Amino acid sequence: MAKKFINVVVAGATGYVGLDLVYLLSKHSKVKIINLCAQKNLGKEIKKFDKRIKKKLPKISNINNVNWKKIDLLFLSLPNGEAQKLVKKLYYKYLKLKFIDLSADFRLEDGKIYKKTYHTIHKAKELIKKSIYSITELKKEKIKDFRIVSNPGCYPTSIQIPLVPLLKKKFINLKNITIDSKSGYSGAGKNYKSKFNFKNFYSSTYAYAVKNHRHIAELDQELKKIAKNILFTFNPHLIPSFRGILSSIYIYKKNNVTVKKIVNTLKNYYKSDFFINIHKPNTQIGTGSVIETNNCDISVCQTRLKNKIVIFSSIDNLIKGAAGQAIQNMNVLFSFKETSGLK
Repeated sequence: MAKKFINVVVAGATGYVGLDLVYLLSKHSKVKIINLCAQKNLGKEIKKFDKRIKKKLPKISNINNVNWKKIDLLFLSLPNGEAQKLVKKLYYKYLKLKFIDLSADFRLEDGKIYKKTYHTIHKAKELIKKSIYSITELKKEKIKDFRIVSNPGCYPTSIQIPLVPLLKKKFINLKNITIDSKSGYSGAGKNYKSKFNFKNFYSSTYAYAVKNHRHIAELDQELKKIAKNILFTFNPHLIPSFRGILSSIYIYKKNNVTVKKIVNTLKNYYKSDFFINIHKPNTQIGTGSVIETNNCDISVCQTRLKNKIVIFSSIDNLIKGAAGQAIQNMNVLFSFKETSGLK
């Protein structure tokens, strides 16, 4: 039976994702925010960092001050490497406490691949098996069996939602898949200027991580569970926009598969999912319609080559790619209505 409400803590409350998370949670009828935690700005009001937040909430505090016996759920919006240490500290001590991690700490199932990808040894390897990687629409039947939910990366969310049903149906050629994704700069976090040192930042498009973007390991792991021999290239770009992702996925379809058949397959697969919008064939889409929503817009388009199509997938990287999906996972985890706090 679903609880009437749950007590939550947000760790990393003042980052871009953390603020969207707090804003959405503050309007959720089933949630009571008990602590907002950060390393800096202790004692300050959260609304000073985000004017959208109108509700009276606890002041920013140190996570060491939390009374964990009263907490049902901890959201972790922390830098990679930090969540695993905190979860390890709390997991066995507070057996009713659940975790939703928005970093990469529990996304990769293999500790060796984690080390290769993030250049550090995982501090809680034994807990990886006790976590679930969850794009909500793809894992909602299994979420309740776990206390640790790993929120996927924003790029992989936009890519897997359209690709997974087609891979399961074996509609596409597994080779020569090209994924071109463009994201607003908020995806790099508040320190984005120190990460990307190039001219005309706010009026240019920038290609980066051409060979080894961190999300490739995550995509490899999940897509190869369905199609072992899949081969793809992935390249992200930063665009002069604060939020939003548009992924363009170029694939070769099987000879007997039409664009209309692909569209109908996606519509049928996601027919019960409120946040997935499948457009008519050859519809032009962009990020404008998904900004500040938990939606994923998908359009399948024919290219000038008979067997080659492009699938466009658009999300808000801070919501469906992070905070919104975390709340969607929370809703399923605690048997709330899946759309609660997100419409």
